[in-house]
Amino acid sequence: MSKFPNKTHLKLNEFVKDYAYEMQKAYESIDLEELDKVASLLINSIKDKKKIYTCGNGGSAAISEHFVCDFLKGSSTGTDISPVIHSLSSNIPTLTAVANDIDYESVFSFSVERYGEKGDILICVSSSGNSPNIVKAIKAAKTLGMITVSFVGFSGGKARDESDYSIYIPNENYGVVEDTHHSLMHILSQYVRIKTLTDEEDLGNVVF
Repeated sequence: MSKFPNKTHLKLNEFVKDYAYEMQKAYESIDLEELDKVASLLINSIKDKKKIYTCGNGGSAAISEHFVCDFLKGSSTGTDISPVIHSLSSNIPTLTAVANDIDYESVFSFSVERYGEKGDILICVSSSGNSPNIVKAIKAAKTLGMITVSFVGFSGGKARDESDYSIYIPNENYGVVEDTHHSLMHILSQYVRIKTLTDEEDLGNVVF
């Protein structure tokens, strides 16, 4: 895997082209069969009234929270589904209490162990795939019989190995990995909405 960026003296238009090329390669690397399995998993689990939890650190935390917004508001509008989805990264009082009183490695697994049930889904977003709190959350979820999905980059890390399903972007630039993860979140939420519209004739008139 080559490092990007690898040029220092270049103009903005050149950097934009290089960045776009890296994004193109990232998209071409996506395992569409695995992504289709994740989409089907989400649709079936939501219809079965299973809960979905998301988590991430830093920029990945923002993506995981956006996931909740688009599924809760977007995917449920004009459809026959009502997703029950929560971000484990957004409850700041709980997150900081666990980090302060126990350790930061437990900030997500603590909630998973108390709320998670068999058949629920845990979606983890981690560019490196090696964040200790992400890996610990995945292991806790699997112990409970939950289904784990990870969105990772770089080498994939431990999260890729531990997850039931993993969408891996083989790139070592945080921006490219996060941009790809973010767009995949949009793709999944919009695809789920398309597949569950109560009136298919609305397609083309609904704002996505």
